[in-house]
Amino acid sequence: MVTRDEADKAKEDKKAWELLEKAVLASVQEQRRARRWGIVFKTLTFVYLFGVALLFSPMIGVEGRKALNVPHTAVIEVRGMIADRQEASADNLVTSLRRAFEDENTRGIVLRINSPGGSPVQAGYVYDEIKRLRALNPAVPVYAVITDLGASGAYYIAAAADAIYADKASLVGSIGVTAAGFGFVEALDKLGIERRSYTAGEHKSFLDPFQPEKPEERQFWQGVLQTTHQQFIEQVKAGRGERLKEHPDLFSGLVWSGEQALELGLVDGLASTSSVARDVVGVEKIEDFTYRESPFERFTKRLGTSIGNALATQLGLSGPVLR
Repeated sequence: MVTRDEADKAKEDKKAWELLEKAVLASVQEQRRARRWGIVFKTLTFVYLFGVALLFSPMIGVEGRKALNVPHTAVIEVRGMIADRQEASADNLVTSLRRAFEDENTRGIVLRINSPGGSPVQAGYVYDEIKRLRALNPAVPVYAVITDLGASGAYYIAAAADAIYADKASLVGSIGVTAAGFGFVEALDKLGIERRSYTAGEHKSFLDPFQPEKPEERQFWQGVLQTTHQQFIEQVKAGRGERLKEHPDLFSGLVWSGEQALELGLVDGLASTSSVARDVVGVEKIEDFTYRESPFERFTKRLGTSIGNALATQLGLSGPVLR
């Protein structure tokens, strides 16, 4: 039989446990609430910083230069691989060129080049646009200044300029075309792996590295490269004209030092960007007109490039490269 004191004690213990349970639940709910607010604040901070990055993108500076009303030499960087969705893509370089030409205070444009080359298509777009804009703006000369490297597709672009300058130790030229790959046929045989490829079209898989190379397909691909090479040579000749010297290896794909390039007529002088602005353009003040994408643009384009490159590799659609 339970006594009255024992019953009262049991009630008190029950109340104590209920209070403890409520306190624990309240603590858990508070922690959950704090975590939620933490996520909200972190998200807002990220959005704020991302917005600031977009707001103060380098392109804002380009748009604001017209208000300075100061004569200047416009400089455009041609840096890295010349390819679609890269820093030195035709879209970025053409955008930079158009803005530089449209600025009424631009007295001359310098393409500051440090690039190994890249896509003949992208280089060709830039070459043609330089020629077009130059014809529309005869009072604004375009010069190319090669720093460490101005090879292949980069030299293709430089050839459109009124004059090309380099350092004595710069690497210049490499007027040639390459398309490289690997062959894994014997490796598959040794590993006992069977390649299964299904195509519609007799030569659809002629670049497949897992199938034997056919002589007629090799000859065809060599013809594509020769045609592209000849187009490259013709554009260089059109841009450089009689300044080019006769040399049996001039268009062989070899690369030359700045001093050698000067002797061959590939460049017009040895100079830096600042000295060209000061002594050739005659306006020492330099303004950077290089188009630089916002962080968001870079992210989305790199994502698209990764997907596109993966598909191209799978389908064997990688094209020739000027190197």
